[in-house]
Amino acid sequence: MINEPQQIARRRFVNQGALSLSALATTWLLHREARGEPTKPDLDRSGFDLRPKPTHHQPRATAMISMFMQGGPSQMDLLDPKPELNRLDGQKFPGKIKYDNAAQASSRVLGCPWKFSRHGNCGTEISELLPHLGSIADDITVVRSMHTGVNNHGQSIHAMNSGRTQRGRPSLGSWLTYALGAETAELPAFVSMTDPQGLPVEGVLNWSGGWLPSLYQGTVIRPREPRILNLQPPAELQGRPQRNYLDFVSQLNRRHLQRHPDESELEARIANFELAARMQTAATEALDISGESAATHRMYGLDDPEAMEFGTRCLIARRLVERGVRFVQLFTKNQYWDHHGSIRTSLPKSCRKIDQGAAALVADLKQRGMLDSTVVHWGGEMGRLPVIQNDAGDAKVGRDHNTYGFSMWLAGGGFRPGTVYGQTDEFGHHAIENVVNHYDYHTTLLHLFGLDIERVFYHRGGRDQTLTDGQGGKVIEGLIC
Repeated sequence: MINEPQQIARRRFVNQGALSLSALATTWLLHREARGEPTKPDLDRSGFDLRPKPTHHQPRATAMISMFMQGGPSQMDLLDPKPELNRLDGQKFPGKIKYDNAAQASSRVLGCPWKFSRHGNCGTEISELLPHLGSIADDITVVRSMHTGVNNHGQSIHAMNSGRTQRGRPSLGSWLTYALGAETAELPAFVSMTDPQGLPVEGVLNWSGGWLPSLYQGTVIRPREPRILNLQPPAELQGRPQRNYLDFVSQLNRRHLQRHPDESELEARIANFELAARMQTAATEALDISGESAATHRMYGLDDPEAMEFGTRCLIARRLVERGVRFVQLFTKNQYWDHHGSIRTSLPKSCRKIDQGAAALVADLKQRGMLDSTVVHWGGEMGRLPVIQNDAGDAKVGRDHNTYGFSMWLAGGGFRPGTVYGQTDEFGHHAIENVVNHYDYHTTLLHLFGLDIERVFYHRGGRDQTLTDGQGGKVIEGLIC
């Protein structure tokens, strides 16, 4: 039989090769282009791909940048002022509290140590901890009534990032690229940018394609240089010997794919090899911020040691979307906003890290005419409780988890600017007016991308599965302009 020896030969040839996968693909593709061969996919070929797909209706948004503040920013200290907490500071909480950690729980109210003031023509109240956010108040929608209803980090992360509380489902970026394809063939459609101090809770599941074909999973851009490994081939391996080698590997790959046409993992791997080739030039240019003006660097806080790292990632995110990347997600490190203790010092530090870069991203997109078509999201998987946790003195107090009413903000892509939507009770514990469940948020978001969420499905396990998968999400018209 001929199949087995060729399969073994292919595997051994690739495994024993001295070249990186990106270098293999780079020279192969450049050689194809030099011979005048087309680089576009075969339009008659069935299977999964990243070609642009039609929408169900006219889209408002074509790209998204999500800044995910893992751990749970405190809504009553940042975006949802509650004077009643300050009035009752230190007293026994007058209602019922849903504690997550009963061992460290206290029934004493914790007031907000920071002042709120109104910003912009809209007059949105924002904490003094976020002064740069105040400068773009007229461009953002503050949602004060978010709700997932599950107080554990992992489950609530999955709810916000992949539609349901269960692990292993496709992430939001994967659904969008599956439904819409890519706007560029030179860069990944879905990019995740991690924090230099570590991955968020649930790690790689945050950008997983789940059970969608692996072509749609996120591509990680490292937080330090080199941001993409093995992008450049060694100089001594270039030239005619490498071209011959790559031509042969390409023939083996294509022959193997023809024999196994339904293997989406193989399709994805070959597509990624070819993308790596195109990325050699495109990604190097996109990730290089040295050509940005000094004013732009200052705008993103790159002259401030506390703001520089996150500001750099925000600037790169703008450059990626500008070049056609569909979905970019920036993460803070594991539990960075999980302020169970020492909130008086840890929360200001967290805000200094992200405030300037996040605000600059919105302002920069707007001045470049990109905000109308780019959704910007800022928020985490939960908020905090109105009572003290770790009642061991003012310097050590914190707040426990709360997913029954928390805040996030959005900008661009059809979201209504200069708006506050929804309301929590007088203590900031429960959403009580215009509640936005995670599945309502996802339904509204996909609507702005021109998609009916029930028509974006993947057939698995004998049925069609969607991002919200039968939870009944609705388009929230009050969030849309």
